Amino acid sequence: MVNAAVVAGPDAAIEVREIELPALGPRDVRVRVAAAGVCHSDLSMTNGTFSPQFPLVLGHEAAGTIAEVGPDVTRVAVGDRVVVNWAPACRHCWFCLNSQPWLCTTVEGVVSPGRGTINGEPLHVTLGVGAFAEEVVLDESGVVPLADGVPLDIAALLGCAVVTGIGAVRNTASVRSGESVVVIGLGGVGLSAIIGARLAGAGPIVAVDVVPDKEKLARDAGATHFVLAHDKLAKEIRGLTGGRGADHVLECVGNSKTIRTAWQTTRRGGKVTIVGVGRRDDQVTFNALELYHFARSIGVSVYGSGDPDRDIPLLATQVRLGRLDLEPLVSHRIGLDGVADAFDRMKSGTGARSLVVFTP
Repeated sequence: MVNAAVVAGPDAAIEVREIELPALGPRDVRVRVAAAGVCHSDLSMTNGTFSPQFPLVLGHEAAGTIAEVGPDVTRVAVGDRVVVNWAPACRHCWFCLNSQPWLCTTVEGVVSPGRGTINGEPLHVTLGVGAFAEEVVLDESGVVPLADGVPLDIAALLGCAVVTGIGAVRNTASVRSGESVVVIGLGGVGLSAIIGARLAGAGPIVAVDVVPDKEKLARDAGATHFVLAHDKLAKEIRGLTGGRGADHVLECVGNSKTIRTAWQTTRRGGKVTIVGVGRRDDQVTFNALELYHFARSIGVSVYGSGDPDRDIPLLATQVRLGRLDLEPLVSHRIGLDGVADAFDRMKSGTGARSLVVFTP
C-alpha cells in the first residue's frame, strides 16, 4: 500500500488515500517517486477540459529510483535513477516509423485503467502514470535512465515542462539565433520556452502574462522584456521588434483569445506555435483573407515535438554541466497534501512550478 493523491470525480476534492499497486508484469518496473511536478494537464483532469474516468490518481511529471523490476526488463536495474516518460513511443506505428514519435498512436489517451485499486475498486491514472503517489508501476518503456549529477527533484521537470517548452522552441519553431520570440503564458512550460529561446540565442525575448508577479520569474528564465497582457499588445510587441511583429510567438495557455493574440503579434511570414492544450468547445476563427495576406504559419507542439528517450538525457547533460539552470522554474516544494493549493495557484496564475517532494 502507498499513499497517493486521488480524485473521485470532476471538481471533487483531492484526497490523500492509500492505494494498492498492481503486481509487476514481466516488463514492468516499480519506481519509488522522489518528486513530481504539478502540471496544468493535471488540473485539466478535474476541471472539465479532459473527460477522464474516476477514481483517478493525478500526476505525470516525475523522477525517482527503480525499486523493483519484472523478469524481462532490460532497460534499467534496481537502484537506477530515472525520469518518467508519460508518452513512451511504440516504435512500430506509422508515426513512429515516420520520425514523429510524439504522435504515436498508442499514447493518445489521457488516462489508463488497471494500475492498482483503492478499497478493491479499479483505479485510473493520469497519462498512464499517476505520479502523485509514493510509488508507481510502469512498463519499462515509460522510464528514461538518468545519469548521476542531476538532483531528482529538478529531474522531474525534464519529464514534461522542460522537454515540452524547450522542445517547442528547438523542434517545432526551430528558433534561430537573433530571431525575436514572444512567449504568452508563463507557467512551467512557458518559462521553459523562455529558457529554450535564451539557449537558442534569440533576442529580444518577450514574456507575456496577466500577472505582474511573473516578471521576476520570466527575467530569471532569460526574458529580455516583460509585458502585461492588454488589448493593444500587438502594437506594443511591434514596437519591440522593429515595427514588424515577432518572428516567433509561442502560445502556452491553450485558449482561443490568446491564440488570436499570438497570431496578431507575429510578423508577416512569421510563425505561431501553439503549445497550450485547449478545450474542445473553445473555437478559434480566422478569415480567409488574413490567412493569405499575412502568410503566417501555425504549428502545434505536442510534447515538444521530440523523442524523450533522446531529449531527456541530452537536457540532463546540460543541467549536469551547468548550462541549463532549472531552479527558476520551481516556486514551491510541497507534500501530497499541498496539491490542492498548487491547483489554486495555477488557477490564479501565481508562482511557477510546484514540486511534490517525497521524503526518502
